[in-house]
Parts: sequence; structure tokens; C-alpha cells
Amino acid sequence: MATKTTTTRAKTTRKKSAEAPKAAFSLATLKPNLHSRPKRVRIGRGHGSGMVKTGGEGGKGQTVRSGGGKGPAFEGGQTPWSRRLPQRKGVSQKARDIGHFRQTYAVLNVGDLAGWDATVEVSPQSLKEHGKLRSLRDGVKILGGGAKKKSTGTLPAGLVFRDVLFSASAREALTAVGADFGDAGETAD
Repeated sequence: MATKTTTTRAKTTRKKSAEAPKAAFSLATLKPNLHSRPKRVRIGRGHGSGMVKTGGEGGKGQTVRSGGGKGPAFEGGQTPWSRRLPQRKGVSQKARDIGHFRQTYAVLNVGDLAGWDATVEVSPQSLKEHGKLRSLRDGVKILGGGAKKKSTGTLPAGLVFRDVLFSASAREALTAVGADFGDAGETAD
């Protein structure tokens, strides 16, 4: 029986060693996954490495230098597009760069105001709050209808507008209903 007890004691000691406490999870114990971060290439460390002489930079000259090479608008020596454009007298140079200087409006059709509460002032902020517009862009313009006109109901009488531009047909339709334009007045075509 003495032999049996010694073997059981040995087993218990083994179990205790296997249940050793794990290291606490902390920033100091974090490691990246295996091979997720490859070793950096060591340049100029002998012919066996394959990275000798030019060291992966190609040939010599302009392309090797830091910041070297040709810009995105380079056309092989041909006069670039931006310089080929005519410079007209009396035309603003801003007209060349449409992306920075042209205004884009958030557009809304008159038919979209059919269910609008007449007690609420129609402004860019209120249109966005009521879900009529996604973004305000450079301003809001109301059009007279078009292909996407929603004529599900009639326009409410006595709408009050602020900081909104109108097309000529939208202004006519709203004036017929008795809308108050206030300072929103100007027609933008």
C-alpha cells in the first residue's frame, strides 16, 4: 500500500505544477501575432542578401533621390494641361478650378413641402431637422418641380421662408399659395 500512496502524491504534485497561475493580461504582455510583422530588409549587408549597391532603389539619378521623380501632372515634357488652357481677358481664374470655387446647393422640390406645418419657419436647419435634406452644402434652393415632383398634396398656405433660394417657377407656385419670403427673397436661376 505504501507504493500506492507515493504514486498518488506524485500525481497531485504534477497537477499543482500544471495549474500554475497565468501571467496577468497587461500592456507589457501584448505581442503581435506570429509573422504578422515581417523583419525589415537590411540593405548593404553583402551580396548574399540581394540588397547591394543601389539597394532596391533602381538606377541612379533623379528617381533615387528622396522626393525625386516627376509630379502627378507631368506629361513627359509636353506642355501640361493646366498651362494649355487659354487665359481670357475678363474671365476670373477661379473659373478654371470648379471644385474649389463653384457653389453646390442642396436641392428640394416644391412638392416636398406639401405636408409641411405652416407654423414652422422653413429654413435650412429646419429642413434638415425634419429629414427633407441630408446635408446643407453651400445653401438650399427650392425648385418648381421637375421629374421627381411629389404632388401628393397641396402646399400649405402662409409658409414663411428664411435663408433659402428659389427658382422662378418655385417662387410663382409659392406666391400663388401666399408664402412669405421675408429676407429669403432673391431668385437664383
